[in-house]
Amino acid sequence: MIKAFLFFITFIFGLCFLSCKKENRAISQPEKITVDENLSKNDTFKILSKYPELKLFNSEKVESLTRTAHIVQEDGYYESFFYPRRKQYRFFQFSDYKCKTEYKGDTINIWLNNYNGYFGNGVLVKVFNDQFLIQDIDPKALKGEIKFINSYPVYQKLVLNKYTFQKSDSIYGFIDYETKLDSLVTKNFRGYFKTKIK
Repeated sequence: MIKAFLFFITFIFGLCFLSCKKENRAISQPEKITVDENLSKNDTFKILSKYPELKLFNSEKVESLTRTAHIVQEDGYYESFFYPRRKQYRFFQFSDYKCKTEYKGDTINIWLNNYNGYFGNGVLVKVFNDQFLIQDIDPKALKGEIKFINSYPVYQKLVLNKYTFQKSDSIYGFIDYETKLDSLVTKNFRGYFKTKIK
């Protein structure tokens, strides 16, 4: 009985050690961008232009007259870990995302976020040399602070209306991104966005 208990404890500590070690590894590799010159003609953009931009907190300065994103994020987790008698997979959906794009050196930063003045949830897509890299925004940050969390991408695709952009150009895009935040939590992030590059 004691040997079994010691084995169980050693096994649990071993798993914890491996999972902690795993989180420190490099997370994502750059992927090639897909270009669709007809992307701006997608019906989703016509619908977005009929609605005003979201205002996520009272003192927020809205930068666009119309909606800049229609993205749905679906997070899931195994409930059996927290409640051993239940063997269910739970989902939460978020759809209050906005898009903001800026040039930083030779990189275009595409923020797809629902920052409400205190915390945000979403992604930062970095576009450079016909490639892109996605970073997951950490919602556990202080006011005005931006942090990123480690994730383990399963699938990622970015479609833009062209390869080369300049400031003040309109950018139209589609993102399809699935990742694991850890062994229990998954994140699916999918939808369309449009804005002008600052």
